[in-house]
Amino acid sequence: MSRKASVSRSGSKAEKSVASSIWEQVSTLVLAVVIALGIRALVIEPYRIPSESMIPTLLVGDHLFVNKFIYGAKLPFTELRAPALRAPARGDVVVFTVAKQGGETYPADLRSDLPREEFVKRIVGIPGDRIEIRNDLLYVNGEAVPSRPLPDSFADRHGRELHENEVTLDAHTFVTLNDPYSKAPPFGPILVGEGRYFMLGDNRDYSKDSRFWGTVRLAEIKGPAFLLYWSWNFNGSWAELLNPLTWVRLLTGEMRWDRMGDGVP
Repeated sequence: MSRKASVSRSGSKAEKSVASSIWEQVSTLVLAVVIALGIRALVIEPYRIPSESMIPTLLVGDHLFVNKFIYGAKLPFTELRAPALRAPARGDVVVFTVAKQGGETYPADLRSDLPREEFVKRIVGIPGDRIEIRNDLLYVNGEAVPSRPLPDSFADRHGRELHENEVTLDAHTFVTLNDPYSKAPPFGPILVGEGRYFMLGDNRDYSKDSRFWGTVRLAEIKGPAFLLYWSWNFNGSWAELLNPLTWVRLLTGEMRWDRMGDGVP
């Protein structure tokens, strides 16, 4: 065998080895991306809290995970859902989709022509429930939901001192807020339709929810929020995060380390 032939075969083996190594890396990356997308589509999905409608339960800058398989994950590119472990329940904090146009919100199924946005609220009414709100008290099927005032108050970003109330709704106990100087008008009673859910924010006087734009279908509910994995007092753009001074400010006083890892009541 000539030396030239030997070198040629050696070079061919090296090229195959390099190609094999590249393909191994690419295939591993593709597999990782597919798995990540599958987990996001069917198992858990992250969500960032952008508003104060759910304080004090959820603060602006909280980042949480949504459990998508509990209610039966929606299969990508279809209207089908995987088998559910249970139905949505009163008291669950859920992420769902609505339709938005300017400052107006609509149930997504009633305005399929409009852009979509994700909201987070608490389910207080399930199909067949009769919902009413009087004197800041929530009534479900004619019964007042247990609520007791707490001695503490909560100061929001606008400096308003909001009264705290401990509420027990079925298996969930949580804190809601009311502004003593801005009483909401009575609401209802209304009957929650078949396959639909009535949503309320825990910040009762400063939440745009089902009282204003209606109920939500199961098809639009992504799942219950269950874990805070990150929290900071920041609601700016990604461009602001490129500024080192932003990180200095966050790390020296605006990180909420004590909230990370908490469940959602």
